[in-house]
Amino acid sequence: MGNDGTTLSSGPAEPYTALIVERRGAAAFVRLNRPQRLNALDWGMRLELERLWAELAHDGGLRCVVVTGEGRGFCSGADMSDLAAERRPNGPSVHEELSFVPGWQLDVPVVVGVNGVCAGGGLHFVADADIVVAAASATFLDPHLYVGQVSGIEPPSLALRLPLPVISRLTLLGRAGRMSASDALAAGMVSEVVADAELEARLAEIAAVLETASPTAMAATKRVLRNLEWSVVGKAMQEGWETVQDHWSHPDAVEGPRAFIERRPPAWGDRPHVRGDR
Repeated sequence: MGNDGTTLSSGPAEPYTALIVERRGAAAFVRLNRPQRLNALDWGMRLELERLWAELAHDGGLRCVVVTGEGRGFCSGADMSDLAAERRPNGPSVHEELSFVPGWQLDVPVVVGVNGVCAGGGLHFVADADIVVAAASATFLDPHLYVGQVSGIEPPSLALRLPLPVISRLTLLGRAGRMSASDALAAGMVSEVVADAELEARLAEIAAVLETASPTAMAATKRVLRNLEWSVVGKAMQEGWETVQDHWSHPDAVEGPRAFIERRPPAWGDRPHVRGDR
């Protein structure tokens, strides 16, 4: 690890390309760095994030992690090119699938600064965070259904932050259910909203406070909070992940991303007869 202001890498031979990582005192500031794609999560970014959390997990001087996005977006979700290609699970458990977010990998607080659009898989960073600060221009949406994907993990993972009717609206309406930063604050999705120009300073202020707590007490408290979270929503998240994978064999799962890439309306398949239909 470097000192204040230095850039981190996993080793001398393999620097990060999809991330900008900076150590400021005892805090690691991580910026998603695919601004030309609104920081969409592709396989390469996911691997870099997993590698970074593994590196930070062995840093005894770390006291908190701050995650935000480069450019005008925070994270626009999964990269459509990856969704249109052959799908590959990161593992059978939802913890393995979500290994690109830091909350379960680290025993220090995770602060997320949403600096622009936060869509689809980008919502995992919000659900995973201990503290979420949104810029006033930030927006939140879940477009899964409208690109042929099942929204299986996001709804249960957000259930400790949002009431079910709010989650339903966000999930079922897609872009039409987009939430503003002020709406997200009122619903409980984010901790606070600040002016766009003040976001970076506010994130630094929060990190400075977190650095002053007892690291041992903080780690123990984090375990209590994470265990509580898992006891409430863990089963639903795992079942949601299994439902997502089951859907990958349906033609809509490929048609949606291809239609998006080709800028045309999707041609959905017929809805199958499912259990509970009459």
